[in-house]
Amino acid sequence: MKLILLGAPGAGKGTQAERIAAQLGIPTISTGNILREAIKNGTEVGLKAKSFMDQGKLVPDEVIIGIVQERVAQPDCQKGYILDGMPRTIPQAQALEDAGIHFDSVVSIEIEDAVIEQRMTGRRVCSACGASFHVTANPPKVEGICDHCGQALSIRKDDAPETVRNRLSVFHQETEPLKGFYEKLGVLKLVEGNQPIADITAAILQAIGV
Repeated sequence: MKLILLGAPGAGKGTQAERIAAQLGIPTISTGNILREAIKNGTEVGLKAKSFMDQGKLVPDEVIIGIVQERVAQPDCQKGYILDGMPRTIPQAQALEDAGIHFDSVVSIEIEDAVIEQRMTGRRVCSACGASFHVTANPPKVEGICDHCGQALSIRKDDAPETVRNRLSVFHQETEPLKGFYEKLGVLKLVEGNQPIADITAAILQAIGV
């Protein structure tokens, strides 16, 4: 089973990827992690990627796709895998197809922007011990204070309202069109994302026919 999970920032893709991977016994392939691994191992495409990064440039799509090809050829991917962090754009999706990397299902976790904004802007993090809270879903016992170590809680820069809105805007412009791309290939499945985590996992498994 070869899968992609699509969804806006804060839709819960990472959480669901972990749960689905454990359920199916397949690896989650994070493009960020395999890029670092390829560089560390000194593979040909890893060295190519490093040359761009050393110059402060973005690693081109064709190099990333070369690294993905290397990774999915490894034995632990024989039963399938979940690709995490890619594709983000239609050219990347097309390049994966052209490289012979096809998917059985592409699951889009559907959730309204307003719900995501509420989720992300409500997060509070302890800079001392790293504990995470939410003003409505998981509030600390004392407002603004960490339950575990008593230090002040703060809003991560990523969770500031203007940052969240900007990330959502980029998603709608660049990544959401992938739904149309994969719909044409007949592999797109839509799953409601505004429900408990376990229910989303069950809905994904049902959508992919497991």
